[in-house]
Amino acid sequence: MADRPFLKQGEKIVFGVAIVFIILAVIAYIGLEAYRLSSKRPMYVTTTHMDLTPDGQRGSVIFRERGCTACHRAMQNGTNMGLSLDGIGSKRTQEWIGSFLRDPEATYGSATLDHGYPPKEAAYVASLPKEDLAYIAIFLSELRSDRGSSSAPEPPPGRSEFIDKMLSMFAPESWKEKYRDIREKSPDDENRNPADAGVGGTANEGR
Repeated sequence: MADRPFLKQGEKIVFGVAIVFIILAVIAYIGLEAYRLSSKRPMYVTTTHMDLTPDGQRGSVIFRERGCTACHRAMQNGTNMGLSLDGIGSKRTQEWIGSFLRDPEATYGSATLDHGYPPKEAAYVASLPKEDLAYIAIFLSELRSDRGSSSAPEPPPGRSEFIDKMLSMFAPESWKEKYRDIREKSPDDENRNPADAGVGGTANEGR
């Protein structure tokens, strides 16, 4: 009986395609990194910003020292294990953030993934000194979003062909009478911070 070949013809083809795919992926990654390192312009537009006060700067230090960056991104540093907090100050007020840090589930209104009671991984946050939590809340409230970013409560300024097309396709005519297009701002709107009204929030906020 003849020895069975190590790989059948079909298996050779599958493995060959997989190897070619891996080689192309490596080449593409090397090319992308080479372009990123040599380009004078950033590859991605930064749509969040921060203007930290002295208390906010102190809060940023406490945020890092207490290990919050092990799960969260802030000022474009940290990990994506949990919610990115860049821009959170445009969605939540300092008071709301402070309340969430002290009593996550009561503030959020439902169970949270990592914050809350032991044995949740971030349960220790609520037991930190109140002064530390206050500084962290100030720091996070000062992380703001530019209009149009994914963490901003308002669309980009000016008209958008895409948004206009979506509105014409899906928004009922009755909405035009009930609601005002927030892109058409009144003078009073210019001085209003959306976060002051507690705007925003997603199902993953409590991470």
